[in-house]
Parts: sequence; structure tokens; C-alpha cells
Amino acid sequence: MKKGILLMVAVFFLGLPGLVAAAESTCITCHREITPNVVKDFLAGEMGKSGSVDCSSCHGTDHLGQDDFAKVKMPDEKTCQQCHETQHEQYMSGKHMAAWIAMDAMPKTGIQPHPYIQGMKGCGGCHKIGVRDEATKAASRYGSPCDSCHTRHKFSKAEAKRPEACRTCHMGFDHPQWEMWSGSKHGVIYQTEGDTGRAPTCQTCHMENGNHRVMTSWGFLAVRLPEDDQEWMGYRATILKGLHVLDPEGKPTARLEVVKAGMVARLTKEEWQAERDRMVKVCSKCHSKTYAESNLASADNMIKEADKLMAEAIEIVADLYTKGIIKPEAGKAAYPDLLTFYDAITPVEQTLYVMFLEHRMRAFQGAFHMNPDYTTWYGLAEMKKDLVEIKHEAARMIKEMAGK
Repeated sequence: MKKGILLMVAVFFLGLPGLVAAAESTCITCHREITPNVVKDFLAGEMGKSGSVDCSSCHGTDHLGQDDFAKVKMPDEKTCQQCHETQHEQYMSGKHMAAWIAMDAMPKTGIQPHPYIQGMKGCGGCHKIGVRDEATKAASRYGSPCDSCHTRHKFSKAEAKRPEACRTCHMGFDHPQWEMWSGSKHGVIYQTEGDTGRAPTCQTCHMENGNHRVMTSWGFLAVRLPEDDQEWMGYRATILKGLHVLDPEGKPTARLEVVKAGMVARLTKEEWQAERDRMVKVCSKCHSKTYAESNLASADNMIKEADKLMAEAIEIVADLYTKGIIKPEAGKAAYPDLLTFYDAITPVEQTLYVMFLEHRMRAFQGAFHMNPDYTTWYGLAEMKKDLVEIKHEAARMIKEMAGK
């Protein structure tokens, strides 16, 4: 009886945190001094509050003190899978899982500085959300891709459900979805009213009911095969040649397998239609089905308009290769390679890559994110400007070659 009264008094005067501290693990006790904010975040999160998960649950038991810190285990997606099977299964079938495949697929990744890719200070900083091989994990010491959205060590579901969680990666040069959405009417309503549910966020459309697949009908490259519109298929074939997915004769190359693995294009009608049907259902929660379908179809047609300009530009630069004015790199086809990005070997190809990766992306992504200004002034208008510059530079190069 007296012991029970003493316990009640202790709780009243010392508070529950004092009692928790008395039973805390060695990891917590030590890291309160070494990394206090890590401990604070962990104990503020649901896993820390529950008491069912300790540091060793994710980091292993090999690291026991300051002298063996190198033995600490860095968690990966399989670590999270132990408790979050459904979310892991969805993630493994979705596009974020494939994010690191793009790093391996880019032809110039191998020549980039180590901090830029493996050190996560450039492209790697966002693409680490993908599944990485053991060598890359060891080189970077970065943990589970899940903490890209559920940041360490709080791992908050509430944080990951907010559109701001997507902002770090989905902004800027080639994929400014944050800027597009936040400047659209959807984003403006969210910012003026708060998260009332009246306006859709990134998660409303791309992660309905918490689905971790995060897929869209078009994929990052805005390419689908087959294409019934033969005029559009002609533009698309030229773009696929520019991506070196097709060779200059139109035959598939090894990069087609990378496109499949990276899920950056839709390669069957059924695959494309399934994602479109899903999105129509999402939009129809607030709009009529007819309105949703017509808006999405209009955005589809923006891709076609952008592809028309893009194909013309690619063919102009390809002609410079045919004429021998631009020499191909060793082992590569005599055709511009859009995926060399900023490592393109001539100024005219630098303009071509920006036209593809910045301006074409903005033309069609702005349309789907309901931002007319991005579609027009940062997208289609810039593409037309690029095309003029490419024509002018190509004519200059041809004239210069003729004068030699």
C-alpha cells in the first residue's frame, strides 16, 4: 500500500519522463549526450513513444560504444518492411523504388564527382529514395529510402502526408511540380485555407489512401507505346532515338530495358489506361467525371504539341551528325543523346538538352498540375525559342563547314 502511494507521489512530482528515463536503453542513455536531438526526435515519434522499437531494432546490436561505432548497421527498406509490409510492397512496385536505376542509366553518371552522386549532394540526394545496391549503400552511409519522406528519427506519418514533404525533390529545373502546384488554384486554396481537404495536395492525387506506389499514367519521360495517333508516333519515335532507346534506324537498343526497369515510360495500353482510370476517380471526388476526363485529355494534347517541337529540333541536330559536322563519341551512334544532359559536347546540343529536360517537362507537367503560366511561358514559349536558336546555330555550323 505504501509502495503504491510512493509511486503515485513520484509520478506527480517527477513526471512520467523521469520514469521512462529510468528504464531507457543503453543506446538512449549514451546518445542523449552524443546526439541529443536524435534522441529527442525519436522519443517524439510514434515508434519511440510506443516503446516497442529501440535503436537496436533498426541499427543492430554490434555497435556498443564509442570504439566500435563503425559496426552500426544502417537500415534499408527491408528494415522498415519488418513492421510495414503493406507499404513496402506498394513501394517496391512503384516508381520511387526505381529512382536509383536512373542514376545507373545516365551515360555520364560515372564521370560525376563522388560527392555529387554517392555523397548525396547532387542527384543522389533525391534519387536515394530508390533501392540501391550494397556498394552504393556502403559508399554513402545513407539509410533507408523511407526516410526521404518520413525524416529521421521521428519518422512522422503526419509530416509525410503534407505536400511540403515532397518539395525537396519535386522542384527546380526539370520537375518543378512544387512550384506548379503551389501556384495553381489547388495550391492557392491550400495555402489560404490550410489543409481543410478542400484542395488536393500531392498525396491526394498521387498517394490516394496512403498508397506508396506513387505512379502516374505517363511516367517521367511522358512516353507511351504503342501510340494509335500515327502523327504523334512519328514525333515520339524521333524522341526515342534522341534518348537512344531506339537506334538511328528505329531498332530497339539496350536502353529499352533500362526504361522498363526504371518505369519512366508506359509500354502497354493497359498499363497507361489503368493509371489514367485511377486518376479520373481521384479527380471525380471533387469534379464531374466529364470535367476530369476533358482536362486530362487536354493535358495529353499538350504533350503532343511539345513533342512536335522537340522532334523537329532533334532532327535538325541529327542532320549535323549525318553531315559529319558533329562527330559522335567513341562507341556511340551518330545521333544526339539527350541523356548526356549538361555533358553534351556542342553548344547546339546543350540547347537541345535544356529544351528537352527543362522546357518540354514544364510544358506538359504544368498542364497536368493546372498551372497555365508554367505550361506557356516556362514551357511551350521557351521550346519555341530553343527551336529558333537551334535552327540558327545549325545554319551557322553548316555554313562554317562549307567554308572550310
